[in-house]
Amino acid sequence: MLIDQRVNDPALDNFTTSPIPQSARTGSLLILATKPYAHDSVRRSWWVILSTLALLAAAAVGTLWYFHPLIRTACSVVMGLLVLRIFVIYHDQQHHAILSKSRMAEGLMRIVGILTLSPSSVWRSSHNHHHNHNSKLRGSHIGSFPIMTKEHFIRSTSSKRRLYLFMRHPLTILFGYVFMFLFGMCLNPFLNQPKKHLDCLVAFVLHFLLGAALVWFAGWTALLLTLVMPLFIASAIGSYLFYAQHNFPGVSFRDNEGWSYEKAALESSSFLKTGPLMAWFSANIGYHHIHHLNAKIPFYRLPEVLRAIPELQSPLMTSLSPLEIFRCLQLKVWDVEAQRMVGVGGL
Repeated sequence: MLIDQRVNDPALDNFTTSPIPQSARTGSLLILATKPYAHDSVRRSWWVILSTLALLAAAAVGTLWYFHPLIRTACSVVMGLLVLRIFVIYHDQQHHAILSKSRMAEGLMRIVGILTLSPSSVWRSSHNHHHNHNSKLRGSHIGSFPIMTKEHFIRSTSSKRRLYLFMRHPLTILFGYVFMFLFGMCLNPFLNQPKKHLDCLVAFVLHFLLGAALVWFAGWTALLLTLVMPLFIASAIGSYLFYAQHNFPGVSFRDNEGWSYEKAALESSSFLKTGPLMAWFSANIGYHHIHHLNAKIPFYRLPEVLRAIPELQSPLMTSLSPLEIFRCLQLKVWDVEAQRMVGVGGL
């Protein structure tokens, strides 16, 4: 018997593969199949970093120059999308997927982490925890959105319910700039462990110093267009992408029993379909099932892996269409009996 369901994605255009046999590779064999792609090109890695930073600097100048307000606003939007791209590239470097042996890259990306309100000390530890506990009902809340079972939600106090729903609320995701980055990634980690997360304080203070400098030298409009709007856009999109990649119709969650790294990657991480432009701005983070299977694969090689490994061509999918966004945001708790995410209406 043959399974022939594939992703309709530009990465597979003009590429022919054989159907996926029922005896397809699983577990460690599938992870091993991705290993040849888990190394980067130093030249290409530096190119994607430096070219993105150059475009980001140009967009920032565009927000400050004496252009028409509409042009400055357009530059601010583009700057926000470029902040998203450099953040995902930073995320790749923190996984040691690119330039793992370069001290210069490590130093530069630490600065990027501070400027994007995701300092390395908290991002690396929380995100590595997320990868090692993805889809677990216990312990997966660190570095990710919390998950309650339906039964646990019903038994919880009203205050715990409100806090849980607040953390997963669409407005919390939209205002990720404030809730997830300024407070979640900077202020809270420093207050909880000051010595370990000193760079979080640096990021928090530097952010407001940059804002004050922009107001002093270029006015309130510069603060809005050069700092607030770009980070708001990048944080909102980034927060939603992170949410939708693990909270989508068809997602699976497990307790420790029955959990495996490969199952978590393929059953609890989505392939988020985007057009080629958004794939570029998001640095291929939509190929999330492959990224979770092997986080050492550089983002620019993820489409190559999808083309090469048939077992990865039938992922659970979502998209950025309004209907799909609505469907994802309606999911609140894990129904153990039904084995699916459900809303809380009527509970």
